[in-house]
Amino acid sequence: MADTLVIVESPAKAKTIGKYLGSKYTVKASMGHVRDLPKSQMAVDVTNNYEPKYITIRGKGDVLKSLKDTAKKVKKIYLAADPDREGEAIAWHLAQYLGLDTSQPIRVVFNEITKDAVRDAFKHPRRINMDLVNAQQARRILDRLVGYNISPLLWKKVRKGLSAGRVQSVTVKMIIDRENEIKQFVPEEYWTITGQLIAEGQTVEARFHGFGEEKVEIRSKDEVDEILKRIEGHPFVVKKVTKRERRRNPAPPFITSSLQQEAARKLNFRTAKTMMIAQQLYEGIDLGKEGTVGLITYMRTDSTRVSATAQTEAKAYIEEKFGSEYALKEARTHGKSETAQDAHEAIRPTSVLRTPDEMKAHLSRDQLRLYRLIWERFLASQMAAAVLDTMSVDIEVNDVIFRASGSKVKFQGFMKVYVEGTDDGGKEENTFLPPLEEGQTLQQQNIEPNQHFTQPPPRYTEARLVKTLEENGIGRPSTYAPTLDTIQKRGYVALEDKRFVPTELGEIVHSLMQEFFPEILDVEFTSQMESDLDKIEEGMADWVKVIDEFYEDFEPRLKAAEEQMEEVEIKDEVSDEVCDLCGRQMVYKIGRFGKFLACSGFPECRNTKPIIKSTGVTCPTCKTGEIIERKSKKSRLFYGCSNYPECEFVSWDKPIARNCPKCTAMLVEKKRKKQGVQVVCTQCDYREETDA
Repeated sequence: MADTLVIVESPAKAKTIGKYLGSKYTVKASMGHVRDLPKSQMAVDVTNNYEPKYITIRGKGDVLKSLKDTAKKVKKIYLAADPDREGEAIAWHLAQYLGLDTSQPIRVVFNEITKDAVRDAFKHPRRINMDLVNAQQARRILDRLVGYNISPLLWKKVRKGLSAGRVQSVTVKMIIDRENEIKQFVPEEYWTITGQLIAEGQTVEARFHGFGEEKVEIRSKDEVDEILKRIEGHPFVVKKVTKRERRRNPAPPFITSSLQQEAARKLNFRTAKTMMIAQQLYEGIDLGKEGTVGLITYMRTDSTRVSATAQTEAKAYIEEKFGSEYALKEARTHGKSETAQDAHEAIRPTSVLRTPDEMKAHLSRDQLRLYRLIWERFLASQMAAAVLDTMSVDIEVNDVIFRASGSKVKFQGFMKVYVEGTDDGGKEENTFLPPLEEGQTLQQQNIEPNQHFTQPPPRYTEARLVKTLEENGIGRPSTYAPTLDTIQKRGYVALEDKRFVPTELGEIVHSLMQEFFPEILDVEFTSQMESDLDKIEEGMADWVKVIDEFYEDFEPRLKAAEEQMEEVEIKDEVSDEVCDLCGRQMVYKIGRFGKFLACSGFPECRNTKPIIKSTGVTCPTCKTGEIIERKSKKSRLFYGCSNYPECEFVSWDKPIARNCPKCTAMLVEKKRKKQGVQVVCTQCDYREETDA
């Protein structure tokens, strides 16, 4: 019989650790938290230092009984939950439930689930860190005070089922602010003039820069005509050639937010999916003969720090695989943000020797894709800088300056393995310029003016929103995914073309929050609150005092809102649709997933329909129906005929309202990874590039 009990959160983690520790240890899973604030009441005593009232979580009876029964039979108990605030709180709650002495070293933490890391951690147990526990308690109590006070108010004044959260409310505000920016945006006209010039039989593309030393923006067609008139008939002469060698460093290894962003850009993963798969890679994968091993370090971190052991292993691998010139002479350090806790290492493979290709047989497709991303990013971060030769050329024509620039990779360095993605999906390309010398005359091939209009700021994608939350110090690595999930479930925002748009319901709730609880929506206030929680964790602030300072201002606002907030009636908008069950008029209602059509005879008639979005394209199969947007069971967008099921036309690609100029068949928008969006014909080989 084992004489030591180890408690972790999940069965997968328990299975992995159990194999490392051997028969003297029994490893059991608590299945996450075992105690929490009850859902049925506030459970925070504001008159007694905000004392929380914890209860055991419903449904955990069998788990708790098993833990208690095992605890009675062993000599030692270790609590090995994850190495963060949440994990520390889980350990503390388990200690309280099992009656353990928290003055004893019963807490074990490790940043990676490998045999050496786990065994070493058990040689150095520590006491439960109450600063970490209090930071988690403070966050939980703050969120409870906000949510359980404001939510009932919204139920009473707007409608049942609504809620308001501290971090969620600021996130919704950001999405609404961006939507308002887009609505208020006034496009400005501007022009570019591009010249195709010939040098030594090669084309050089140069763009209008200005006059003499002055850079000039072209704002109208008249200005374009004036420039074209000025350069007509004059030679294009190379005025200045500037050559530079530029070094480019790799991106740092992943932290939680950058992993979420890059997985969205490169793998098209939602934030929650990224964290779920990362958890699987962290907790352990069965590698056959090698047994179960955690493939990555802990995935909730805001530090880019890397251990000396991992750096040494990576350097040896790089020298052997690519050559010594690709390895770093000295370890590279990456700057950290002001809000970074630096408690854990960056997200990296637990061993760089476990290459993605070698792991392929043991991982699912998505696990492999995420592991490859983490492995390549880490390896690149430990490699030498890339070296690029850049060339900038000023070409003069009657005192008008055109500028051409180019670059080529002289030494690939880290770029041999990995290059970071961008939010707009843009790709860096090498632009080669032929050898050019000052005084050289170039032959004019073509001069092309183009009209453009400035674009509004883009709506937030999940990646861009996570980046903005991080930059503003809102939330922490563990909160990004649940925050984005919650605001969608509440129906405050929706995803359209993978970008967040506020719903009517979201805007109504936001306007009430703005009027009565402006500090909850204040970015600086929320950021400062996160900073205060960090100070509690560091032992530099008292958690009761932090909450008290918040509640002193919050309580009078709450009383004012209860007295002054007027009821908001969300009136149903009557549609042109008639209910096909009872003949009454259908109305637009707001639900969890935005607007939908419902019978005005509810509750007698419960007929509902989705709102149909038309593409304006006639069905090419039946010629009478219209192609409309539909959603699959997994919420993937596709296009089908309005005459379904009589007509079964479907397309994953969006049809557009014009025919192919070559064969008159239907054109569709096709999204391709490398080429971006292309318009292609469904019958012949016709295709055209778009600016989308």
